[in-house]
Amino acid sequence: MTLRPLAFAVAFLASPALSQSDIHAPYAGLDSREIAALSEDDIAEIEAGQGWGLALPAELNGVPGPTHLIELAAEIGLTEDQISGLTVIRDEMRRDAIAAGALFLAAEKALNDAFVAGPPSPEALETLVSDAGVARARLRHAHLAAHLKTAPLLRPGQIAAYNRLRGYSAAYDPCLAPVPEGHDEAMWRRHNGCG
Repeated sequence: MTLRPLAFAVAFLASPALSQSDIHAPYAGLDSREIAALSEDDIAEIEAGQGWGLALPAELNGVPGPTHLIELAAEIGLTEDQISGLTVIRDEMRRDAIAAGALFLAAEKALNDAFVAGPPSPEALETLVSDAGVARARLRHAHLAAHLKTAPLLRPGQIAAYNRLRGYSAAYDPCLAPVPEGHDEAMWRRHNGCG
């Protein structure tokens, strides 16, 4: 009975209809990467201080970041003072993200190189993985911290407009909600950035 599955597997693998191209190899071609876990596009985005998706917990939950806000300034109705403040936050974020990204890339390269030369000892592996994790956390913090600094510069209606323009439809939009009782409608709409 135990020979039957083995015989079937041998017959199946020896079948002329099955070629090397039929075998699913999701990592084929990735072995030539400088850092196996990161694509060239990933590395370029990190080196440029771009988001790399690290701020999605903020972005998708109503806490926008400075870069996309500046891109949508006219549609959102940002003032010159807001744009100026957002520009400072964006520039600080980019500077911090580039520095943290360099540390993250170095840590990932060290981890990769250890396996190229290796494999590393369990102790060395623990240190390398920890270093890469800490570096990634610093990089992520640089992006998320910028989102936190951005929120106080905006009115609720501007955040709602941003979410709407970015396609995040689940966000509350005070511009679409009824004006609360006791509030002047024009003042409410102006305060909330409604056009």
